[in-house]
Amino acid sequence: MAMKTARVQSTTLSTVAYDANREILELRFRSRAVYRYFEVPVEVHAGLLRAASKGTYFNDVIRDCYPFVRLRGGRS
Repeated sequence: MAMKTARVQSTTLSTVAYDANREILELRFRSRAVYRYFEVPVEVHAGLLRAASKGTYFNDVIRDCYPFVRLRGGRS
């Protein structure tokens, strides 16, 4: 899987990885939890990277909008 990973300035997220061919978005949170979201359009990934508040964008546009799996725990 060819994931392009970027470190981000955010109080919520630490890294954002994306596979455009498979439309898979992988988010590593500051809590160390890692989630993989499926069927995420490239525009949503780009919007997340551009967002002034990554946490707000995640809550408004990604959370509860795409199928996902939790890959790794973290503090809850």
